[in-house]
Amino acid sequence: MKQLDRAEISASTLYIVPTPIGNLGDITQRALTVLASVDLVAAEDTRHTGLLLQHFAINARLFALHDHNEQQKAEVLLAKLQEGQSIALVSDAGTPLINDPGYHLVRRCREAGVRVVPLPGACAAITALSAAGLPSDRFCYEGFLPAKSKGRCDVLRSLENEPRTLIFYESTHRLIDSLQDMVNVWGVERYVVLAREITKTWETIKGAPVGELLAWVLEDENRRKGEMVLIVEGHKADEEALPAEALRTLALLQAELPLKKAAALTAEIHGVKKNALYKYALEQQEA
Repeated sequence: MKQLDRAEISASTLYIVPTPIGNLGDITQRALTVLASVDLVAAEDTRHTGLLLQHFAINARLFALHDHNEQQKAEVLLAKLQEGQSIALVSDAGTPLINDPGYHLVRRCREAGVRVVPLPGACAAITALSAAGLPSDRFCYEGFLPAKSKGRCDVLRSLENEPRTLIFYESTHRLIDSLQDMVNVWGVERYVVLAREITKTWETIKGAPVGELLAWVLEDENRRKGEMVLIVEGHKADEEALPAEALRTLALLQAELPLKKAAALTAEIHGVKKNALYKYALEQQEA
């Protein structure tokens, strides 16, 4: 166990280091040790990370790696790693690569056989999910929705029948528009949890049918300020609804067989109720 407690820094190694999403007390001792010991810290915003390091009295060399330069600078960092340097990758907050830069660097390291060591730590999506009160055994992380309404609605429609819990990040100036589009696409009853300013002073976690949640947000401008995560209940299938495959089979069999026989065979093939199939076919005929 003592061996596992040691935070030894290895040469030619990239460390993925999560940083706090609000409360500085959430940083781990291992993260602090790595940041203080590596040859270089690759940061999304060197000024932001500089303040964090200053708070913990860590004097480290910083290297800017962000969305606009990552593909080019990844090669520079890879060369340093291959020369024997150790590097820590951090984002402004939370776990790097989760809607933050780092993918290209990690991919190049793995392709080149450079060791990548991930540290566990803060992540807004998982932290919010743990307190949402929605199913967490299966979930789907979707990041930020598109900025424009059409693209946003297209994505929401594609997820309309997704049974897993959905996780989105959202910004202050687009929260109302996104909630309104959810109402337009999914209806007012889909349950949504807004987790705002997680781990910070004004932390708020509010869950309600999306129509009510939108009204609640509109009541107070402060309710749409800060860093936000939206946790959405997955689609609940109507247990009485007949599967589309069963209906297609019924239609094919009806063309060759009497209705009762077609319904009985379809029920046996798909494991659905014969009476429900028979009733559906009669209603279709009357229509």
